Amino acid sequence: MQMNRKLMQWSTQILMTLLLIQIIHVHSMNNNEEDHEEHENMEKMSLELIHRHDSRFLGEVDQVEAIQGFIKRDMNRREMMDQRIAMNEGYNNRRKDIEMKQDFEFSMHSGRDVEIGEYFVGVTVGTPGQKFWLIADTGSELTWFKCMKKVHHNHQHKHKHNKHKGGSKKKSRTKSHTTTRRRAHSHNPCDDAFCPHRSHTFHQISCASKMCLAELPYCLSDCQSPSDPCLYEVSYGSGISSAVGFYGTDTISINLSNKKIGKLQNQTIGCTQSVINSPGFPYENVGGILALGFRHHSFVDNAGLKFGSKFSYCLVDHLSHKNVSSYLTFGTAPKVKLLSEIKRTDMLLYQPFYGVNVTGISIDDQMLKIPPKVWDFDAGEGMIIDSGFTLTALVLEAYYPVVEALKKSLHNVNTINDPNNGGLEVCFDAEGFDESVMPKLVFHFGGGVRFEPPVKNYIIDAAPKTKCLGFLPINGTRNSIIGNIMQQNHLWEFDIYKNTIGFAPSPCH
Repeated sequence: MQMNRKLMQWSTQILMTLLLIQIIHVHSMNNNEEDHEEHENMEKMSLELIHRHDSRFLGEVDQVEAIQGFIKRDMNRREMMDQRIAMNEGYNNRRKDIEMKQDFEFSMHSGRDVEIGEYFVGVTVGTPGQKFWLIADTGSELTWFKCMKKVHHNHQHKHKHNKHKGGSKKKSRTKSHTTTRRRAHSHNPCDDAFCPHRSHTFHQISCASKMCLAELPYCLSDCQSPSDPCLYEVSYGSGISSAVGFYGTDTISINLSNKKIGKLQNQTIGCTQSVINSPGFPYENVGGILALGFRHHSFVDNAGLKFGSKFSYCLVDHLSHKNVSSYLTFGTAPKVKLLSEIKRTDMLLYQPFYGVNVTGISIDDQMLKIPPKVWDFDAGEGMIIDSGFTLTALVLEAYYPVVEALKKSLHNVNTINDPNNGGLEVCFDAEGFDESVMPKLVFHFGGGVRFEPPVKNYIIDAAPKTKCLGFLPINGTRNSIIGNIMQQNHLWEFDIYKNTIGFAPSPCH
């Protein structure tokens, strides 16, 4: 009897345990379904990516001039990127606890027509709102707008450069070129500039504040009074192109997917009062920069906290016709059509840039002989994904193997040696060129992930009836760059919290 009683007790305990496991399993499944439904029902905040062919921008330029402009800009940008990397060396990768809430999107268009390769977004800032076209740039961490020269201090023309935090000392400048060009169809009462004094949500950041003294980049040491603004100067290549202004916070308004207006409040922005220009520096033609690089107080940092930890974009073809656009999305559920599932690989946050773990490059499934150190960030090299760089730049140890392997398939075309190609070394007559016989280029990323761009992303149109290999050589020990032409017609997703980069082919509409 005692044995039977024990068996009954054991049986009851087993049944209760199994029942409890089943309840936990069902509860977990229900929670997962609820989480999935909540995830699918998140709102999106969006901006349209705008092509420079769009009628809202300047007219077309000659294709040769456009390519030359691309390359000039890339060379300047290369110098700027070196400065950013040097400034941020030793800065540890940062990952924040980010609360997932909503999504948002920006519409983006490309910038082929005025000698630049950037993509642009329309952004509304301030209360009441003032709208501007900004360059969407994954290589910048400071979002700034061109501003009216009306600030509440009396020394806006006195910039001391003897203490440029986070970077090298700056030489004093005695002359600067202030942008005054006005667009033909301006509806901005401040002459296409942001008027902070017209926005009742704008707050100036003091030069004596903790943000200015320790947290914000590019700050100048000019602080004659605690009430004076926090000044900055950010350089864009060799110190010959720069933007000078003061920091503040304001509200940025965006369209949500439910047709409502979303607000990013207390967004740190730069109010640029003067731009020192150099050839190829495009910022006189736009309202500023929407910085997509990651740093504390950056746009990505603030948007991530409110709308989700990830952002994505899909770049339209740089030769697209007018009014062709796609979207820059903050949050989940990209709006564009995907031609295959998103592949994901580890992201290496190389502030403010987004690096990817490259394991090699192959041509027609033959892995090229490229030293592993070329892809090693710890060795000062590695690969960066950059929407602001037009072409794809490779250090010489990777450039020559790639170019030589691709040249082998071009034996039936007439090569062209034309200095007007702006530094592209391998160009040929497009007549008789058969894209279908070109070998397949593959970038191999960590985890066995393969990025296989279409031929038109690396055999580019440089001039009428002229095609070129779309690669630039880089001298020395530096980062290689996957530029925006190589990225086009793909969705790219950057997940700051999970430290992943995802991509998938897409028509970007």
